Amino acid sequence: MAVPHRDSVQRAADLLAVLLPPETDAAAVERVLQTHGEPDPRLEPSDLTKLRKAARELREVFAASDAVEAASALNDLFARYAGPPRLTDHEDAYGWHLHVDAADDGPWDRWLVTSSALGLATLLADRQGPPGGLCASPSCGKPFAHLGGGSPRRYCSPRCATRERVAAHRAAQHPEKP
Repeated sequence: MAVPHRDSVQRAADLLAVLLPPETDAAAVERVLQTHGEPDPRLEPSDLTKLRKAARELREVFAASDAVEAASALNDLFARYAGPPRLTDHEDAYGWHLHVDAADDGPWDRWLVTSSALGLATLLADRQGPPGGLCASPSCGKPFAHLGGGSPRRYCSPRCATRERVAAHRAAQHPEKP
């Protein structure tokens, strides 16, 4: 059985990756939502504006340098967005699990923040560390989730890690001459 908080954390990272750049369009966001199981997402221009604001707020969790900073950002999001916790199974593949949103059919931005914050908080509690990060590549900066074991990641993908490793190697081989 899939673990809902891990899915919501990966969905958050994927949505932030398309919502944070200025050239975001509704079709790109709808594709990510469909990839993560939303059967027929239809976004209005006002939804996209609100989702972009929510993404900027969630980015603070991914940008946190440690668990204390991430927890503080999450607690702030819960205080501003979340309703009381409730158990639901809404007849999906996850079985019974917690929700903190006021209703399953609320606005997209509230849904994104509350479902993502719950997943991020659960992951923080499980790992006792930040639930995600921002890519260390100066040319990237995309958010990513810390879903696996081992040491924390620094890059959003193997491609970014390789690009930075190659750049560092080249710089070491050919230092700038005065």
